[in-house]
Amino acid sequence: MALLITEDCINCTVCEPECPNEAIFYDEDLDLYQVDPASCTECVGHHDDPQCIEVCPVDCIEPDPDNQESRADLEAKFERLQA
Repeated sequence: MALLITEDCINCTVCEPECPNEAIFYDEDLDLYQVDPASCTECVGHHDDPQCIEVCPVDCIEPDPDNQESRADLEAKFERLQA
């Protein structure tokens, strides 16, 4: 499943450069970082654990209940993004 950055985000920018799929971006309208579910693979294919969660100082990144995907789905998405 894709990840979601909650409203607890302090806009520290630490997560954005850690994303190997460049799925994290700043939404000026919301004044909050967001995750593009079409690009988020939870780091499957790159790392063992989602890097954004690893570096987040306020633990504001969690699974997105609106974008649930299996490990196989994430692996397929990784392959499509690499093509």
